[in-house]
Amino acid sequence: MARPSPRAAGETAIPLRFGDDALLWASWLYHEEGMTQGDIAAEMGVSRASVNTYLAEARARGLVTIEIEPRQFRALSLAEALRKRFDLEDCLVVPTNGGERSLNARLGAAGAQALARFARPGDTLAVTWGRTILALVEALRVAPLGDVRVVQATGGTTAKIPWTPEACASRLAEALGGRCIPLSAPAIVSSAAMRDMLFAEPVLAEQMAVLSEANRILFGISSLRPESTIHTSGFLDGPERHDYEQVAIGSIAGRFISASGERVPGPLDGRTIGIDLAALRALPQRIAVAGGSDKVPAILGALRGGFVSVLVTDTQTGWGILTADGWSEPLRRAAPSPPASAPIGRTHTKKLLNDPRAAVDEALEGALAAHGDTIAPVPGTPRAVRAVQGPRPGKVGVVIGGGSGHEPAFWGYVGPGLADVAVVGNLFAAPPPGPILAGTRAIDGGAGVLYVFGNFSGDVMNFEMAAEELAADGIETRSVVTIDDIASAPAEAVGSRRGVAGNVFVFKIAGAAADRLMPLDACEAVTRRAAARTFSMGVALEPGTMPETRRPSFALGPADMEIGVGVHGEPGVAREPLASADAVADLLVDRLFAEMRLEAGARVAVLVNSLGGTPAMELYVVHRRVAQRLAARRVEVVGAWVGPYYTSLDMAGVSLSLLHCDDELLDLLRHPCRSAAMTVVR
Repeated sequence: MARPSPRAAGETAIPLRFGDDALLWASWLYHEEGMTQGDIAAEMGVSRASVNTYLAEARARGLVTIEIEPRQFRALSLAEALRKRFDLEDCLVVPTNGGERSLNARLGAAGAQALARFARPGDTLAVTWGRTILALVEALRVAPLGDVRVVQATGGTTAKIPWTPEACASRLAEALGGRCIPLSAPAIVSSAAMRDMLFAEPVLAEQMAVLSEANRILFGISSLRPESTIHTSGFLDGPERHDYEQVAIGSIAGRFISASGERVPGPLDGRTIGIDLAALRALPQRIAVAGGSDKVPAILGALRGGFVSVLVTDTQTGWGILTADGWSEPLRRAAPSPPASAPIGRTHTKKLLNDPRAAVDEALEGALAAHGDTIAPVPGTPRAVRAVQGPRPGKVGVVIGGGSGHEPAFWGYVGPGLADVAVVGNLFAAPPPGPILAGTRAIDGGAGVLYVFGNFSGDVMNFEMAAEELAADGIETRSVVTIDDIASAPAEAVGSRRGVAGNVFVFKIAGAAADRLMPLDACEAVTRRAAARTFSMGVALEPGTMPETRRPSFALGPADMEIGVGVHGEPGVAREPLASADAVADLLVDRLFAEMRLEAGARVAVLVNSLGGTPAMELYVVHRRVAQRLAARRVEVVGAWVGPYYTSLDMAGVSLSLLHCDDELLDLLRHPCRSAAMTVVR
């Protein structure tokens, strides 16, 4: 059951998602909710004549034609869908893109609008910390409120970041004209005994008592990606990181939650000073300000757990939350009934499989049988393949890997001039440490080993575990994590991005550097530079279907396309009407250009990649337009690859990857190689 709003009794206020625009509110109630003018007058607390004036002015201003103006309608419809689905008090959705401001700045401004709407004299307001919370404080412009107390929701964190709990609380108190109540202790202490001793101190006990009196809390939601707030604040610097990352998908006020919104217990519980999740959920109003597609699982977990009563987010994140929760956009107009003879649509796809549970191993067997001239099995494990030529003394070994379902990745990039070993996990799941260890030992030539893999928590954790064990054996390893998917996180959180089809370019550079007998430091440096200069984005026309269920991984209407899809069957960050090949190519190119800022004379390698179900004809139509756009910008294409290089099962769609070459990268890109998926002849 939804809790009552903490607004003053009898007060009529425009719902947050409409801003302060009474015309927009009246138009929505009339045209979308179907309310009468009399009902609208009662809802808004104005006269019926005022409602008539609002509706007439909305039409005169072009706010309403046949329907509400599309951009405003999209944000409103998303906000309303989120509000209803998660039983929220209110919701505000802002555009993901637009203008020069970062996403954090836009979310901060929107959060400031929300807080200004709800904050009241006499409030005790708890606040967490983070980039977005600090941006909110900087954007807040309100008249001073009387008798307001702002209390830290957690103890202090590392001073290496500007968005500490102390800074956020003190500056918020100053902006509201209130009094700041700090928590005079670290957020994480060395032991449970130390925590108990601090709680017994009168000063901290008094401060914790004020925290328990809070009637509102303002908080961000952190993912667990490497550049997330929870990492930069120093919460997860120790070995306890692995205890949480195996189950948790995000954190609130330094507490960890699962995908279903349950508390994830762990070794930090008895050492944390601050509000706990049960107390947070019991507060009358809980304002969450968070966005960015990398945070979709964490925000969804927070919503499912009931930790949010007011949500401020952006359009792409809002769409991602809804689709990840299985929501389907309702029709806004009644669809005509199909004729009685209309065929029944398929609910399952057809698959050429034996036992779906054996598909990964059988596919690897088939690859080894087909490409025995370049790859061979690694003894002792069915989930790793090595290059036939074996280890070379003095050569850095290159090990790549990730989940299955991306064929021909990863075994397709093993061979002369490319990787020495590929390890694969279950479908869309990280390979376990065992195959990584076996594969590394099989190709170690004494010069060290370079790991290259995508930025997914399971891959990061398992490759790190293997590296720690190998270090004890005297085998030096280095890791380069790919982060090319620009749709998965904003530019200011580039380290949180996923590694997708741009992997192909990074594998090529790493393999060429090692083949030239460059030392480990140099191989790592040039591979890392290739990863930093590779950018990708994808669009799906149809979702992929899982082998065991033969059902789509998400719902997508016949006239829609999904923008910014991942390669693990995830939905995208936005949904738009199906467009032409040129329009899709332009959408991808424009987003990549905005990130790369290519100037005339720049050189790029191009990968137009099938996500699995898109035929070559369509890929070349897309490539034609990409080439036109690059030529118009006077950017030189130094290499082009078109085809299924890095797939997502049978997903219909395309991804575009661009590698911004310098002289060394171009030279390595042209270095000869031969494998099942890529051959370069010089």
